[in-house]
Amino acid sequence: MSRSILPLLDSSLYPQVWQQQTFTSPQALLLSMLSATLSKNVTVDASAFTKQLLADDVYQEWINTTVFGRYLHRNFTALYQQTEDSFNTDMPALFRQELVRHAQYLPLKQVLFFAGDMPKSVRQTKTLTTTVNPATAIINAQNLTQKLTVNNSRLIINQITITGKQVLGFAIRHNKRTSERLRNEVLILDFQDLRLVNEQAIEDIKKSNIDDSILLRSYELR
Repeated sequence: MSRSILPLLDSSLYPQVWQQQTFTSPQALLLSMLSATLSKNVTVDASAFTKQLLADDVYQEWINTTVFGRYLHRNFTALYQQTEDSFNTDMPALFRQELVRHAQYLPLKQVLFFAGDMPKSVRQTKTLTTTVNPATAIINAQNLTQKLTVNNSRLIINQITITGKQVLGFAIRHNKRTSERLRNEVLILDFQDLRLVNEQAIEDIKKSNIDDSILLRSYELR
């Protein structure tokens, strides 16, 4: 089965203007957003970036090449997490097989984002829900941190760069009339290797407490 390669979204989106500054890459924009979040000078807004995405022709191509929306994604995720329903043990694999049939190769050098610790299961299931919206990733990380009760729980943000030609996935279509439109998610369904290449603590120079820092992890996906 021949598959097409999605066009590179970042080449269409960037340079990007945020807080009266111009950023030529998603990595640079994310760093600026993280620094602003840490200093509490600015509250990041996912809706502003979403508007840029929805106005972008390449992103429209991304979301219009799939028939899969958030409802289907929720059911797929629930099936993959179930462990007790022995009668439906084959359902996750069948569901995944159908999704893979409609997936496309993600473009080289595309950057995706993910909030929180990378689950250990990702390398086994080859499945991960990411976002192309850096503000969404930051907000998701903040929400995760608020739910944690352990001390010294830092914000963790992962940026994932596509470096291999065999990474399968698709953008999830969201209802534009609900808050889900701010998710801007991309479901990764298959890959060869996920490699951590850098880990960086972003700290507020005015503070020395470990709580006042953000952990940025950079991965390569091939």
